[in-house]
Amino acid sequence: MLDRSYTFLFLGRSGCGKGTQAELLINYLKSNDTRSILYIYAGDKMRELIKREDNLTAKKAEKVMMMGGKQPDFLAVWSWSNEFVEKMSDDVHVILDGSPRTEIEARVLDEAFDFYGRGNIMPIYINVSREWATDKLLKRGRFDDTEERVKNRMDYFDKFVYPAIEYYKTKSKNKIIEINGEFSIEEVHQEVMQKLNLK
Repeated sequence: MLDRSYTFLFLGRSGCGKGTQAELLINYLKSNDTRSILYIYAGDKMRELIKREDNLTAKKAEKVMMMGGKQPDFLAVWSWSNEFVEKMSDDVHVILDGSPRTEIEARVLDEAFDFYGRGNIMPIYINVSREWATDKLLKRGRFDDTEERVKNRMDYFDKFVYPAIEYYKTKSKNKIIEINGEFSIEEVHQEVMQKLNLK
C-alpha cells in the first residue's frame, strides 16, 4: 500500500507512448494500493463531445479538429475540470493522459491542485525526438497517420505543448520528471517507476 495519493500528468509527443506508460502505472497502482484511480484522457472527452448532435460547441470543435487546429484552452480545461468536480476525492490517485497541452492549461491545473489541496503532483515528460515520433507514427499506419497530419501533430507539440513542459521546468512548484522514451516499453516503464520512487 502506498503511503499517500498521487497525481500523475503524462506529457509528450504523439507516438511517444504516454498512454501505454499511463496504463502500466495504473496496473501497478491497482496491484499495490487500495485507492481508486481517476484516469482522464482528454482526447476521449473531446471525441465524446464531437459526437453530440445539435450542439454548437461540438460542431465548432469538430471543425477545428478537421482542420488540424488547436482547440481553445477553455475546452481543454473543461475536459478534465468537469471530471474533477464530479469525481475528485482526497483519497484517489489522479492520472491525466495527454494533459496539459498548453502553458495556460498547466497553470490552471496547478490552480486546481492547490484548490483541492493535492500534493505529490508528478508531471512526467516522455521525451522522444520529432524524427523518432514521426517514424513510429508513419510505420504504425493508422488511417489518420498521414504524413501531413503527423507533421501537424509534431508542429502542434513544438508550438503549444513544449511551452507547458518548460513551465514545469522553470516556473511551477511541480517539477517535471523527464524520461527517455526512445527505448522499449519495459525499459521506459522501469525508468518511470525508478524516477517516481515507486519500485
